[in-house]
Order: sequence, then structure tokens, then C-alpha cells
Amino acid sequence: MLAILLATIVLHLTDLIILFISTCANAWRTHGVVNYDLWHDCTQTNGRYHCRGTGDADWLQAVQALMVLATIFCLISFIIFLCQLFTLLKGGRFFFTAVFQVLASLFVMSGAIIYTVMSPEWKNESDGYGYAFVLAWLAFPLTLISGFIYIVLRKKE
Repeated sequence: MLAILLATIVLHLTDLIILFISTCANAWRTHGVVNYDLWHDCTQTNGRYHCRGTGDADWLQAVQALMVLATIFCLISFIIFLCQLFTLLKGGRFFFTAVFQVLASLFVMSGAIIYTVMSPEWKNESDGYGYAFVLAWLAFPLTLISGFIYIVLRKKE
């Protein structure tokens, strides 16, 4: 039981770290020395970065909000899990934790889908998706699996 509990905690913390990095990192889309993310468009010239804010596109603001919500919900579900770990009765399930974790996975999936569908209108032929975009897509199944584990997991003495 201890091994399952530790594996679940490690998975949840990994989800949280991946979500935080993908939300904050400056590499959702790349083009040579130019990096685009949810918050800034940065160009590297002569070893220095020059950044400017992203546009006010509604879809980009939706992606920003969904990624921030996913990170917050993942953090809240971890805190709830730790509280339930000490207060839940023997045999109880971690449903409340699972709800927040599954919602976090749906938020990150929605944000990544919106970015995937809407960004090609801003994209050149030579642009590519960066590591933060890949991490966002990686966070979706990991967070969903973590949520399902919380649904199945029962507290034992």
C-alpha cells in the first residue's frame, strides 16, 4: 500500500511540475531564434532576448485561462489529497481529489486543443511546436490517469 501511495504522490507531483512548466515556459511555438508562448513573443538577437506581449486574441486568452486553471486545480487536488489522507475514514475513496484532478486534465486538454486548432492561422510554414506545447499534451493523459487512480484508490490503515 505504501508503494502505491508513494507512486501516486510522485505521479501527482510530476503532473503539477509539467503543468507549471508548460504554462510558464517560452516555447509553445518556435521559429529559429523566435519563441512564442502564452504570454510573450521573444526574439534572441546578439545573445539578448527582446520580448513583447502577445496579442489580445480571444482564443489565446482562453488558452491562458485554461492552463492556469489546470495548474491551480492540480495543486488544489494535491492539497485535498493530503488532507483526505489524514482525515478520511478507513475504506473511503478519494472522490473529491479525483474530481479536481479530472477537471484539471479536462482544462489542459481544452487549452491544448484550442491552441492546436487556432495557432495555424498565426503559424508560418517553418514554425514548429516547442517543448512547452508537448509538455501540455503530456500533462493531459498523466493528469487524467492520476484522477482515475484517485477514483479507484481506497484508504487503508
